[in-house]
Amino acid sequence: MLKTFLSKILSKVALTLLSIIFVPLQTFALGEPATAVAAASYPSDSAQAWLAKMSNAVKSLNYTVSFVLLKPGMDSQPYLWRHGVNEDGLEMEQLNLLNGPGREVVRIGNKVSYFEPNVPPYSLYSSIINGPLPSEFLQRPEKLMLSYEFIMVGRSRIAGRAAQQIRIISKDKSRFGLNVWLDQETGLLLKMNMFSQEAQLLEQIQVTDLQVTEKPDLFFSKIEPEILPEVVSFSPSTEFNSKWTIGYIPKGMMIVKRDFLRLSGSGVVVEYIMLSDGLIDVSVYLQARDNDKPQSNLVGTVQSDTLLTIEHGELNITVIGKIPAATANAIAKSIERLAK
Repeated sequence: MLKTFLSKILSKVALTLLSIIFVPLQTFALGEPATAVAAASYPSDSAQAWLAKMSNAVKSLNYTVSFVLLKPGMDSQPYLWRHGVNEDGLEMEQLNLLNGPGREVVRIGNKVSYFEPNVPPYSLYSSIINGPLPSEFLQRPEKLMLSYEFIMVGRSRIAGRAAQQIRIISKDKSRFGLNVWLDQETGLLLKMNMFSQEAQLLEQIQVTDLQVTEKPDLFFSKIEPEILPEVVSFSPSTEFNSKWTIGYIPKGMMIVKRDFLRLSGSGVVVEYIMLSDGLIDVSVYLQARDNDKPQSNLVGTVQSDTLLTIEHGELNITVIGKIPAATANAIAKSIERLAK
């Protein structure tokens, strides 16, 4: 009974935070320096060389991929992913959720357009698409070198194609591990499993069909860039005046975004911090503690995400991400007021 009650509470909290419709009050996005790693820097049979091959293939080949996202407690989600490079070298990309009302994202160069149910279409400037595929990992795997170890496992067969398996393990044990399978011929991702520290499968992306072609899919020739939605522009502040600092951030992670958000339901303003290592994103929400309304400390999982909510000092802190509960707790408890 207690477990069921806790699960309901966690699900409600997670859905509230993960589906926030917010008004950005102030935004300060931090830069993400990265050093490119050439495949030639490593032996051809090393994990690093395979990841460089994957990165090059993701950006340069014309392909159509069907894949399924599997998470505990939810139906499988089938996607169609297309990528092409036209005669002028312009990258084009489409990601389409095939079940339900659907969600479609189209990228032409650095303009990404989103088409979602019950939301007016809009565009953003970006070189990647936000979706279940870890775009930063696929395009810039060198960013993971500080955070993870890469272990060559062996060859197998995925979606009818020969594949190279690589195990990815957090160096400081602060994150979950992954197994990835890359297509032996092209280097493209065929399968990704995320597993807990107890080797329990938490999430899976499984390619069911891969087609690599000489020319881009005809879908891209039907797109008229001039009629895509206008780009939504934000005017970030040049400085962000936060009272709080995070004392512990897992190795290789960095703060990539800080906002003040207004929650759509209550109108309450919270401070939002996003941490990322290029593969895993962690969301941290800070809200002033109300002594008249004490909050219980909660920890659990929603699908493949850990959700932790605690009272700490002057704050109510919520941490959501694909990280162990111990890591989420360490992050939350390290948040302190900046010294004056």
